Amino acid sequence: MPILKNAKKALRSSKRKAVNNAIMRSKMRTAVKTLQTTKTKEALSQAYRFIDRAAKKSLVHANVAARMKRRAAAVAK
Repeated sequence: MPILKNAKKALRSSKRKAVNNAIMRSKMRTAVKTLQTTKTKEALSQAYRFIDRAAKKSLVHANVAARMKRRAAAVAK
């Protein structure tokens, strides 16, 4: 456990961020899975939206996001 005041604060902060990251990653994965089942333009748009958001927040690398979007487009085609 952290002893210093700033280390305690950093731990609280990292726990909050971990929860938010998990939520965002889950939404992204759900959107991609929804696209694989429905294959509609709306589902593709949602998948792109969540993939781009995850990339912007550095949850996934930009190249990984691009690859996911390319695969999503191929599935929707």
